[in-house]
Amino acid sequence: MDEKKNAIDATTFENLLYLSRLSPESSNVDILAGQVRQIVDYFEILSQYAGDENPYDAYPATTVESLRPGDVEKSLEPSDLKKISGEFMDGYFRVPKVLGGGA
Repeated sequence: MDEKKNAIDATTFENLLYLSRLSPESSNVDILAGQVRQIVDYFEILSQYAGDENPYDAYPATTVESLRPGDVEKSLEPSDLKKISGEFMDGYFRVPKVLGGGA
C-alpha cells in the first residue's frame, strides 16, 4: 500500500478482510487492495468539503414554550369503554390470538 499518512498498511488490510469475512484468492488481493485504496482516497477528497459547523444546526430548534402544555385532563372511564366496544373485559380489550395458532 502507499505511504500516505492515512494509508492502510498490510495489518489493517488483513483486519479489514477478517471483519468483512472476505477471503480472496491470492490473485485478487492486489485488486481488492487497490479498490480499498481508492475508497480511502475518495473519503480524503470528501473530507475536504466537510464543514466544521454543527450538524444539528440543519434542524429547527424546538423551544419548551412551543410544546404542548402538560395539563392533565380527564380520560375515558371504563364504563364508557364498555359502551364503545363489546370486546372490553376486566379492564382490557380482547383481541384475536396471534401467537401459537398461526396468523
